[in-house]
Amino acid sequence: MNRVYVCSCFGITEQQVEQHAQDGACTPRQIASACKAGTDCGGCVRRIQALLGRGACPRREQIAQRPPVLVTAAAEALPQRPAAA
Repeated sequence: MNRVYVCSCFGITEQQVEQHAQDGACTPRQIASACKAGTDCGGCVRRIQALLGRGACPRREQIAQRPPVLVTAAAEALPQRPAAA
């Protein structure tokens, strides 16, 4: 088995980072929360960013389907007008 280490401080491999991404971690900070990668010397953060940029993040697709937050908030703030008969 060929293991490519991303984070040598904690022994985290590319495969582990990719698995955490499939489980919903979409940012280096979320990867760090899942496995500590990037929290010691920080030398692997750019590599983690590159790995996350390669694949589709499941949550990114869900977020892209929602209307922008500001548009939704603005629409809710407008007074409702009665429908024309």
